[in-house]
Amino acid sequence: MSIFTLRNPVAKKRWQRFRQSKRGFYSTWILLVLTLGSFGAELIASNRALLVVYENQWYFPTFGDVRSGKEFGLDYSYEVNYRELQNQLSESGNGWVLMPLIPYSPLETDLITGDFPPHAPSLSTGHYLGTDTSGRDVAARLLYGFRTAIVFSLLLLVFNYAIGVAIGCLMGFWGGAFDLIFQRIIEIWSNIPFLYVIMIVASIITPSFWSLLFIMAFFGWTAMTWYMRTATYKEVARDYVMAARAIGASSSRIVFRHILPNSVSTLVTFIPFSVASGITSLTALDYLGFGLPPPVSSWGELLKQGTENLESLWLVGSVVIAMTVILMLVAYIGEAIRDAYDPRQFSYYE
Repeated sequence: MSIFTLRNPVAKKRWQRFRQSKRGFYSTWILLVLTLGSFGAELIASNRALLVVYENQWYFPTFGDVRSGKEFGLDYSYEVNYRELQNQLSESGNGWVLMPLIPYSPLETDLITGDFPPHAPSLSTGHYLGTDTSGRDVAARLLYGFRTAIVFSLLLLVFNYAIGVAIGCLMGFWGGAFDLIFQRIIEIWSNIPFLYVIMIVASIITPSFWSLLFIMAFFGWTAMTWYMRTATYKEVARDYVMAARAIGASSSRIVFRHILPNSVSTLVTFIPFSVASGITSLTALDYLGFGLPPPVSSWGELLKQGTENLESLWLVGSVVIAMTVILMLVAYIGEAIRDAYDPRQFSYYE
């Protein structure tokens, strides 16, 4: 960042403005840490041990192959239960086990004889946010569900921007019949009921991550097209574009070297809100039953369980609090970016 900002005074000034918004700057770091933590979710929430030391041998089950119980002196040949192994080794003194912070995987059911799920939060069992109606750890499913939601929203952002920016820029640059034709296409496309399409697709096939992403990108690119079209029309009328044309610059050079860099404010300021929209859209579809199929970890699926079992307040509360925190962080980041790119607040000479 320092090399880029030193060589680009405009970017340096914008970065300084962004840092002046303390809550936006700190929200960026918090969201970045949460996102990176979700990408390493297997190190935080898993039923596999991070490290097993047995008879002076070191094992890393999280990163290695499946280990059977016989390898650690147990009387079964299927994969070892590392929580039980931790207790046995601590009693025998033959070694020790280092478990993740949440010693449960998001798909593992922890059923207790005579006690039907959902189970309330308990520090002794390791279910810090309790379990859902199937006995799966809520904290683990929240973490993995956040990874699914953030990856989905980022990929959706890339697809929507790639299509919307390309078509919007061409509409504003070429204008004429091309612009009029695509205006009519976008108007028709925007009036197609998106939820009905999802319902029809869900009734024919089982929705998957990529099918949902494709359908939402198929209908979600139109919003960015209008903004990019307007920004391009403004830039095309600038003197520097006319000068570039006068000296014989090609259309591709004008678009990629002049119009797009000077329209970056339009693109950047909508990124946080597009990410928030992707997260809420996936959560809403999962809640309605048209999203990712079980047992995929999903915030919407947890929220649905909570509303169907209102006595299990930890189910509703954990999802609501998690979504509130993430969307609040995204809103603060978007506010800071908007202020950094707003020329009206910093239009003075020093």
